[in-house]
Amino acid sequence: MNELREIRRSTGYEEFQCGPSVRLEAHERLSKMQIEALHDRMDRIELVLERLEKRLWLIVFGVVGVILAQAFQSVIDKLP
Repeated sequence: MNELREIRRSTGYEEFQCGPSVRLEAHERLSKMQIEALHDRMDRIELVLERLEKRLWLIVFGVVGVILAQAFQSVIDKLP
């Protein structure tokens, strides 16, 4: 085995790693990238939900305002 390494070094070829450890490292890098992408998507979804929540509250307050305005208008109309 040592002779084979010496032959590779003398011919100018670099040794390279192969086997389960390299596949595991590649899988870990890929998993890390996928998890980071997932976190980015979740952050964007949270921002969209926050904007949607603000819009919904504006709609709720608008509807309540209209109902109150109609109630006060009817009370004012009934006063002498």
